Amino acid sequence: MKIKLINPNTTLEMTESIRLVAEKYKAAGTEIIAVSPKTGPDSIETFMDDYLAVPGVLKEIIDGDAYVIACFGDPGLKAAREVTTKPVVGIAEAAILISELIAPSFSIISVLDRSVQITRELVYGYGAERRCKSVRSTGLEVLEFNRNPQKGLEALKREAEKAVREDGAECILLGCAGFVDFVQDLRKTLGVPVLDGVVPALKLAEAM
Repeated sequence: MKIKLINPNTTLEMTESIRLVAEKYKAAGTEIIAVSPKTGPDSIETFMDDYLAVPGVLKEIIDGDAYVIACFGDPGLKAAREVTTKPVVGIAEAAILISELIAPSFSIISVLDRSVQITRELVYGYGAERRCKSVRSTGLEVLEFNRNPQKGLEALKREAEKAVREDGAECILLGCAGFVDFVQDLRKTLGVPVLDGVVPALKLAEAM
C-alpha cells in the first residue's frame, strides 16, 4: 500500500517531520511518500495561504493508493476527492472523527490568533461544534515552532492546560501538522488524550 502524505506548504523540514511520525506508526507493508508542492506558501496561517496552497495539493494527487492532506486546514480536501477515486483524508477531519471515539469533548490548539477563525469554521463544517469546547491560539507563527521548539512546546502546554482546566476539554487536538513532534511531551503532562491529526489520518487511509 502506497500512501502519499501531502504537506501543502513548501517547508521541507516540516514535510520530513510528518514523514518520520508516519514511518513510526505505519502498518507493515505500507510505503510512505511525503511531499511538498513545488510552489505555494511556506506556511499556512490565513485564508489566503489556504487558497494559495490548493493548486499545489491537487497536482500531487498522483501515484498513490491513498492520500493524506497534512495541514489542519484540510486545504483542497473536497476538490482532491473530485480528481481521484482513491481515498483522500484530511488531518483535521481525521482528528475530529477519531476524538469522538475516545472523549466526549475536545479543544484545538492553533497557531496565530488569525488562524482561530479558520479552525472554527472547519469545526462547524464538520458538524462538531457541539463537542468543541474551545479553539485556542499560541500566538506563534508556524515556522517559529521549527526555529524554537522549546518555546513552541511551552506555548502549546500553556494553552492546552487552560483548555483542560478552564474550558473543560477532555481531549486536545493539535491544530497544525508541524506539531507532530510535541505529542508525546504533551501527553505526559496533560493527563488527557492528545491527537496530532497526522497519525489518525494515516490509520484511516490504511483502513480505507
